[in-house]
Amino acid sequence: MGSIRFFDIILCVLGLILLSPIFLLIVFSIKLSSGGSIFFKQQRVGKDDKDFMLFKFRTMYNGSDKKGLLTVGGRDKRITEIGYYLRKFKLDELPQLFNVIVGDMSIVGPRPEVRRYVNLYSNEQKKVLNYLPGITDYASIVFRNENELLASAVDPEDYYIKVLVPKKNKLNLRYIENKGLKEYFTIIAKTVVISLKGK
Repeated sequence: MGSIRFFDIILCVLGLILLSPIFLLIVFSIKLSSGGSIFFKQQRVGKDDKDFMLFKFRTMYNGSDKKGLLTVGGRDKRITEIGYYLRKFKLDELPQLFNVIVGDMSIVGPRPEVRRYVNLYSNEQKKVLNYLPGITDYASIVFRNENELLASAVDPEDYYIKVLVPKKNKLNLRYIENKGLKEYFTIIAKTVVISLKGK
C-alpha cells in the first residue's frame, strides 16, 4: 500500500469515527427539512476513465439535478435551506469518505467530473484520468466561489467548459507533477481552514 493510500485509510476511519455525531445530525436535518433521500448519487469519471458512483449529502430538492448539472449562485433555488449551509461548510462532501475507503477516490486528487464534460477534455487534460480523483484539490480551494462565478456569466455552462475546466485542469496537473505527502497534507490543511471559515 502506498503512503498516500495508507493515510487516506487512516484519516477516513478517524474522520468517520470523530464526525459520526455530525453525520447523524445532518441525516436528521435533511429528513426533517425536505424529506426524500439522504444522499445524492451521481456517476462520475474516475481513474483510468472508468465511471463510479459518487456520494454526497443531498443539498437540493429531489430531482433538481435533472434541471441542469451546474449549480449557479450560492442561492440557487434548487438548493434547500439546510443544503445551503452544508455546501457553505463543505459538509455535503463528507460521504465521499466512503468513496475513498472503497478505493474509488483519494482524499486529495483531481475532482471527478461527469462524463459530459470529460468527453470534451483535450489529450493533455486527460492526463488527470491516470490518477485517483479526490475529495479536494487545488481547484477546490482556488475556485471555492465557483457558483458565484457561474452566476455572473452570460452562459454559465459555456463559461464552465471554456474557462473554468481548463483552469482547473492546469491546477490538477500541477498537483500531479508535485504529488507527494507534502502537497497532500498542504491541500488538506488549506481545505479544512477554508471549510471552517465557510468561504
